[in-house]
Amino acid sequence: MPAIPLFHLAFPVRDIAEARAFYGGLLGCPEGRSSEAWVDFDFYGHQVVAHLSPDECRAAPTGQVDGDAVPVRHFGAILAMDQWQALADKLRAAGIRFIIEPHTRFKGEVGEQATMFFLDPSGNALEFKSFADMSQVFAK
Repeated sequence: MPAIPLFHLAFPVRDIAEARAFYGGLLGCPEGRSSEAWVDFDFYGHQVVAHLSPDECRAAPTGQVDGDAVPVRHFGAILAMDQWQALADKLRAAGIRFIIEPHTRFKGEVGEQATMFFLDPSGNALEFKSFADMSQVFAK
């Protein structure tokens, strides 16, 4: 068992094949167990489960964070800066439309971070971020 507990998240998708193509294909998350109604992914070392539930797929309301309209309901990962940049480049090359373009938030302040937001094909919002100084993740 790892020293840090693994995170688990289940979320709705409108189509399992579409979720496989996005999470497994584009994001490169290895697939775990599955059925016709759900599929597990290794999401950067954590377990996320896409459950077939088209009626639950809808846009999230937004809240303001450092001048950006951030989807209130979202999930993602904190990556090393080189991984974050590589993912941003990969998403741009794939033609992903960003809700919030890759940029640095809280410049020169506590918690300075690189961030980007985009939607999966079912409308689930994802945020990927990075900190040049990982001690800033929980800094006040």
